[in-house]
Amino acid sequence: MEDHTATGIRARPAPVLREYVDSYVGFDLRGFPTGVHCGPPGRALTAVISLSEPLEVAAGVDDGSPVTRFGSVAGGLMARSVAIHHDGRQQGVRIALTPLGARAVYGMPSAELAHRLVPLDALLGALAAELVDRLRSATTWAARFAALDALLLRAVQRGLGAHGDRVRGVRPEVAEAWRRLVAARGRVQVGAVAAELGWSRRYLAERFRGEVGMSPKTFARVLRFEHAHALATAQDPPPWTEVATVAGYADQAHLVRDWREFTGRSPTAWRDGEVLLAAG
Repeated sequence: MEDHTATGIRARPAPVLREYVDSYVGFDLRGFPTGVHCGPPGRALTAVISLSEPLEVAAGVDDGSPVTRFGSVAGGLMARSVAIHHDGRQQGVRIALTPLGARAVYGMPSAELAHRLVPLDALLGALAAELVDRLRSATTWAARFAALDALLLRAVQRGLGAHGDRVRGVRPEVAEAWRRLVAARGRVQVGAVAAELGWSRRYLAERFRGEVGMSPKTFARVLRFEHAHALATAQDPPPWTEVATVAGYADQAHLVRDWREFTGRSPTAWRDGEVLLAAG
């Protein structure tokens, strides 16, 4: 087997940013076979800044989606995996934003970015170029994470303006529905959530989709898949039947159907083809 090295460093943002930014991950992967990495859908909006060659990304796996080169890229919530083409080496930083924080950091609701990939500078302007320069000139992960804190805080302060609104325009009921879905990892009845909020299921679905970019039901499915994906990528993953049960699927066949929809592959084909899986 070809020798490879994988460094992955996870960090939480500064406390003042945690309402908007979930996490940072620095990664340095070398010596892996050339392939296509499935960037799975999940609860967060993802931005990736390459510290080496531009990223070659497509908005779908094995479906003919065009490949675009990005030095830094941002995406909204996705209902399918993003295909990241690589030559066995990747170095960069991944930022996970909460959907409710998209307004504060990007100045727009998450829904405007749903199922899309755009250059980061299209959202942050000159601040994106400064961020890339500072990340590439830093020599430690700690320094890179500190630069992320400083620049993202500037983006938030710029977006909040003089009134200091926390997350402008987000209905409290939508924010609460999002929190409940995330806390339950998707294992909650949307109708029950709507009733507790005093809304009809249809009205909640319309408001939620308008802010987040997908319906509460679809978001719940993404959350269940995200949980299953985390179990399947553990160092010692459980059998698929156990993954299905723990993640809240009715049976393994239900897991397989969702896995195919979200990754374009069966769970087994995904595991066999995911050469960066060992990198965590």
